[in-house]
Amino acid sequence: MKKLLLTGFEPFLAFKVNPTMKIVEELDKSIIGEYEVTSRVLSVDFTKAGAQLLRYIEEIKPDAVISLGLAGGRYKITPERIAINVKDGAADNNGHIPVDESIQLDGDPGYFSTLPIRLMVDELTKQGLPAAISNTAGTYLCNNVMYEALHYAKLNNLSMPCGFIHIPASHELAIQHGKIPSWSHVDLKRGVEICIGVL
Repeated sequence: MKKLLLTGFEPFLAFKVNPTMKIVEELDKSIIGEYEVTSRVLSVDFTKAGAQLLRYIEEIKPDAVISLGLAGGRYKITPERIAINVKDGAADNNGHIPVDESIQLDGDPGYFSTLPIRLMVDELTKQGLPAAISNTAGTYLCNNVMYEALHYAKLNNLSMPCGFIHIPASHELAIQHGKIPSWSHVDLKRGVEICIGVL
């Protein structure tokens, strides 16, 4: 049985609930396709999240890595195409606001996802869930951890598919937030399961 490291994030900024946290907790130790899932929740902290992810990779030694993030405002599940070597944007949960910082000083300008993102989008839409490839993971924590995983895989010459998938808000979060589109938790979780199954 292959091992999948699945990560989500804690709540952040104006989002008092993070559906990725609930999904990864529920999928921990499940068997999906060829993979046994091991789940972890990452801090929304520029100084910690990347190091946490790499520590989990070294500890679990997964055959593949999928990180999930909330894209409050998006209305489709969106696997990310590329991560760029930049930290910038809003404050993290500890108030840190990086400006034009590199994630890795010796890293490439960007790394493309090594997940089968086109197949994931095709399967999601085939099964009735709106999906599209996203060409920007932004420069916040989602981009940060995607970049770190891909950089680590390249440095260590690992044939370990890894990448990032953004999901919309859950209904629970949308009710609290008030101004964002949302999906049911059941559909969000099913979408993640479909993406893992495509591996």
